[in-house]
Amino acid sequence: MYEIYQTQTFAKVVKKFFKKHKNLISTFIKVNEQLEQNPLHNSLKTHKLNGNLSEFYACSLTFEYRIVMIIEIKDEEITLINIGSHDEVYKKG
Repeated sequence: MYEIYQTQTFAKVVKKFFKKHKNLISTFIKVNEQLEQNPLHNSLKTHKLNGNLSEFYACSLTFEYRIVMIIEIKDEEITLINIGSHDEVYKKG
């Protein structure tokens, strides 16, 4: 089972995100449960990012929203980095 951590930035962003999208809280909980079990499960559509985000992975919260994270497979740790729409989480530095 993977341990899930949040950066301080993620904690702030997720709070704002759920003020606007209260309807996605239960989906977020389900995604986190799946990440704990298997972060590479097909249902999450987890994929390695490219370019300036190449150290990160992303998974789908919904069709429109993504979660960006670091996955440490060896240590079974996941650090959540960002959450938001495709354009918000993939924008250039």
